[in-house]
Amino acid sequence: FLPLPSIAGFYFARFFTKKSLPSYFAFVVLGSLMVAWFVMHNFWDLNIWLAGMSLKSFCKLIMGSVILALTVPGLTLLPSKLHFLIEVGLISHALLLSYIENRFFSYSSIYYYGFEEDVMYPSYMVIFTTFLGLALVRKLSADHRIGPKAVWVLTCLYSSKLAMLVIASKSVVWSSAILLLAISPPLLLYKDRFRSASKMKAWQGYVHAGVVALSVWFCRETIFEALQWWNGRAPSDGLLLGFCIVLTGLACVPIVALHFSHVLPAKRCLVLIVATGLLFILMQPPIPLSLTYRSELIRAARESADDISIYGFVASKPTWPSWLLIAAILLTLAAVTSIIPIKYIVELRTFYSIAMGIALGIYISAEYFLQAAVLHALIVVTMVCTSVFVVFTHFPSASSTKLLPWVFALLVALFPVTYLLEGQMRIKNILGDGVIGEMEEEDKKLTTLLAVEGARTSLLGLYAAIFMLIALEIKFELASLMREKAVERGGIRQSRSGQSSSGTFPPRMRSMQHRLASNAPTFTIKRMAAEGAWMPSVGNVATVMCFAICLILNVNLTGGSNRAIFFLAPILLLLNQDSDFIAGFGDKQRYFPVTVVISGYLVLTTLFSIWEDVWQGNAGWGQLQIGGPDWFFAVKNVALLVLTFPSHILFNRFIWSYRKQNDAMPLLAVPLNLPSILITDVLKIKILGLLGIVYSLAQYLISRQQYISGLKYI
Repeated sequence: FLPLPSIAGFYFARFFTKKSLPSYFAFVVLGSLMVAWFVMHNFWDLNIWLAGMSLKSFCKLIMGSVILALTVPGLTLLPSKLHFLIEVGLISHALLLSYIENRFFSYSSIYYYGFEEDVMYPSYMVIFTTFLGLALVRKLSADHRIGPKAVWVLTCLYSSKLAMLVIASKSVVWSSAILLLAISPPLLLYKDRFRSASKMKAWQGYVHAGVVALSVWFCRETIFEALQWWNGRAPSDGLLLGFCIVLTGLACVPIVALHFSHVLPAKRCLVLIVATGLLFILMQPPIPLSLTYRSELIRAARESADDISIYGFVASKPTWPSWLLIAAILLTLAAVTSIIPIKYIVELRTFYSIAMGIALGIYISAEYFLQAAVLHALIVVTMVCTSVFVVFTHFPSASSTKLLPWVFALLVALFPVTYLLEGQMRIKNILGDGVIGEMEEEDKKLTTLLAVEGARTSLLGLYAAIFMLIALEIKFELASLMREKAVERGGIRQSRSGQSSSGTFPPRMRSMQHRLASNAPTFTIKRMAAEGAWMPSVGNVATVMCFAICLILNVNLTGGSNRAIFFLAPILLLLNQDSDFIAGFGDKQRYFPVTVVISGYLVLTTLFSIWEDVWQGNAGWGQLQIGGPDWFFAVKNVALLVLTFPSHILFNRFIWSYRKQNDAMPLLAVPLNLPSILITDVLKIKILGLLGIVYSLAQYLISRQQYISGLKYI
């Protein structure tokens, strides 16, 4: 067999000297025969299993790879009409290389005559061959040896190999290649990226999106294995479907961003698709078996007994209400993005608000109040009223401004009814239960009280959120109306100035000013004055009720935390200017309720703490001995509490009026707070003292800044 290398070398040298293409292919044939003889003579009959396959099969792959590697350089010398053979050869070689490396990386073991040891295909080899292939593709593309479609396919094939370094799956290379081939055409096959018009026609966009969806469906097993590796157990059908939807939406981003950036419905649909996938991931709703497609791999993972042996039998919680929450959120997004035109159709707006309320009401009832079946109707009615009020406040109709106050009144009336009825129904259900009837009397009472307390706390949280939402919506609408009123005044003032100087303006400019003045939103301002006068009062009632409910929740959940008032008091910033609520209250006084409530809350809770400590230490106030330790404790702390009043009174008066006062007054009140900080036995008095010092310094600095600002106008 020795003449073969000599003859092959002769033809190879002849190719270099005379550039003879037949000489090169003769060298390829002889070189392939040499490689085949060497492999068959040395490795063909060995009983070795390498990377999950026999050594004989691996030798076949190696010989095929060598033949392709020897053939492709000669194909570059062919005429340009036959350059497609280069592309076919390069793609075939890339597929073969990807298959070999995937086998080596996924099946990292070698078997030889009963001995088995681990063999790790190095990761740097995968990285090296990947970047070497990408560099070769770039060079051939720059020399115009291969076309853009071949560049696209080769880039996807070589890049997909990097996925095996991240995800431990046997099919991750092919799944990644399919995904890249589906995602990359908008990036690689359409080069005119900076034109304003779409480079892709509408039907092409639909086809690309469909191909992306099909490729994601084809890769569902790889996604399943990745999620199983990440979670340590088989993911649910909802989680798997959510990731598939999110991946589909993200894969369609290049299509919309590069080719349909001027099409607003495409962007809205893309946002809706991604949001749907995220909701499926977070909620993981149950999917009927008739709508799921489970392959053998997924079915085997589902039927594994490891979860039962490790976790045991876990009582499943009904998760069907999550579909209602997903539907409600998607309806909201569809309305916000104007996919559902509720802004222009009153009937559709009504149907939308009622559907939203019913969906949220059933979800809340089934998720948090499952045992109190009688209250489901009240909760659904409450959510329907809330949805109708919010939707029609944001998008009012001709008659909604007259009906919305009654809707809010019904909502307020439902609050105490639902709160009281929940306790009564829960007590009857628990006392009438046969299982509970066998318990001891004390355990029965304790269980009943805990159940009622927990359910009522949940109801308080629900109504606090409802009133907060209503207060925010009204605050937003009133701010919008005030801006429109300012625009109207500016338009009228501009039209008057235009009329006074109309002789100096050309006729076209005068007609434009007249058109702007006539288009001012006078209907909105008139509606606010005539029919929307209830909005500030309703907003204030909702704000006060939300704040009061939050105080009750603070007492129930934290026992009356001192720090909670600093987080709850800013709720009062949602109060609106209303002469019926507080005379003289306006935008300048918006911080006054916050500061006065903080001071008042701390003072009242301090007095209650002192009374509680003295009452628990004695049988009552009648048993309190004058001059005794409890009497001294009460008098001392009350006196120290009174010393903190001047700073708080001065600061709250300043916040109400914002008038400059004597700069010495706040500073003189600062020393009065020091005994309250150093001597008192009650923590809240120390907080009041520190707060008084902060108030005094803040008042002094603000007054000083006002004085300096006023000097600039003199």
